[in-house]
Amino acid sequence: MHPADFYTGIVADLYGPLKSYSQEAAPYASFIREAGQPALELGCGDGDPLLALLDLGLDVDGVDSSADMLDRCRARSTSQREPALYHQRMESLDLPRHYRAVFLAGPTFTLLPDDATALAALRAIRAHLAPDGQALIPLFIPSPTPVADMGRVRTAPAPDGAELRVSVVSEERDEAARTQVTVWRYERHLDGESTVEDRPWTVHWHTRAGFEALAAEAGLAVAAVESSPDGTDLRFRLRAGDNPPV
Repeated sequence: MHPADFYTGIVADLYGPLKSYSQEAAPYASFIREAGQPALELGCGDGDPLLALLDLGLDVDGVDSSADMLDRCRARSTSQREPALYHQRMESLDLPRHYRAVFLAGPTFTLLPDDATALAALRAIRAHLAPDGQALIPLFIPSPTPVADMGRVRTAPAPDGAELRVSVVSEERDEAARTQVTVWRYERHLDGESTVEDRPWTVHWHTRAGFEALAAEAGLAVAAVESSPDGTDLRFRLRAGDNPPV
């Protein structure tokens, strides 16, 4: 399975009931109001925070590589304005307009499996930025799953009464490649019938210097960087650079 197709099928079905955290809209609303509209959320998933931003009256489009998650987003929408959603991969965007604010709500950028794909995504972002636009890209370095958590099952009920389960069954980490592949097991049990599927979840992280080099190669300049004290969480603000993409 291609990493871009992770959030499909049973994973998309279980995503909402099993997710433990939803992105708040306020930080992204502030970014959009500062950078300007229209705005684009990359990896918008099932609509957090995109739908809340639309409810605030902001002009925001959404892109995701999973048609299943976009269907969930449309179903959850209560906005009078139907969200403009595009089923595309981040590294091959081809959208009808340019944006003054492009953002990812959370470190979804690290789900791009390697530097080549990350560079292609940055070039696509550069191509869709308005001349005075900005991009907000959070990054993180994952920690290995604790041994005590391997095999530990989380459960949640589905609306139809099914029991939903998710657990980590294995993990491989390559420091040189900056990649961690975690195999998640997703389960759905109802009336003696079960669906069980294992999915590899790939996280490819970036050093600050390495990401800045990729951004420069894509024709983007670093406007600001926020970092956690240990450097494992970074928030980059990028703008169109003075030099064209390489």
